[in-house]
Amino acid sequence: MKKVLSAVAITLVLSGAAYAAADAHRNTGCGLGTLLWENRADNSILLQAFQATTNGTSGSQTFGISSGTSNCQQPSKFVSSDKLINFVQANMDNLAKDIAMGKGETLDTYGELLGVAQDQSGAFNSKLQNNFGRIFTSEHVVVAEVIDNTLTVINN
Repeated sequence: MKKVLSAVAITLVLSGAAYAAADAHRNTGCGLGTLLWENRADNSILLQAFQATTNGTSGSQTFGISSGTSNCQQPSKFVSSDKLINFVQANMDNLAKDIAMGKGETLDTYGELLGVAQDQSGAFNSKLQNNFGRIFTSEHVVVAEVIDNTLTVINN
């Protein structure tokens, strides 16, 4: 065990020099760990490992991305997942009917929750209608699959 730890330490020290000039934020992302150790003169791989571990174990990176805090930037097309999930869950049958028809109030609301611009709603509705079978893959499809399948369709 000591030999393994020694080998890891040597590898970290040797490879740390290669990464010393690298931007830690680019390698470790945003979050609490990056904030805590961002202004250190030593930007070694070991320090970056501490940053990444803190980001991962504290859950601050996920929260930061979704809220736009902790030196993270919220995606421009961020969807409130709770609202979206609750909406699809409560309206699954109506959503399927509206997508099949290519129009309807439930489909319009779904588009709004996904951040579809008003002037793009017609194209969005048509695209979903044309890909109904890819979104509702079976009568036992679950909410997460419907959302994931929709995002796959609109991103292709």
